[in-house]
Amino acid sequence: MPTPYHPPIKRSVEIAGHKTSISLEPVFWDLLRRVATREAVPINALVARIDAERLEAETPPGLASAIRVWLVVSELG
Repeated sequence: MPTPYHPPIKRSVEIAGHKTSISLEPVFWDLLRRVATREAVPINALVARIDAERLEAETPPGLASAIRVWLVVSELG
């Protein structure tokens, strides 16, 4: 079994017509892809949804942190 410990990978996504880069560990990119496939939405749309939700928080986290937390909650939820 390959080790799950890898440094983050930076990828570009588009949110509301603006490109931004996000650095996530490969396991989180895999989870993001899996959830997007399950919900039949593009990764950009899923990231935009997570971004909108995080901005409603009393103290919004950074986007990469919000994605990690959202993925864990959605998978355990």
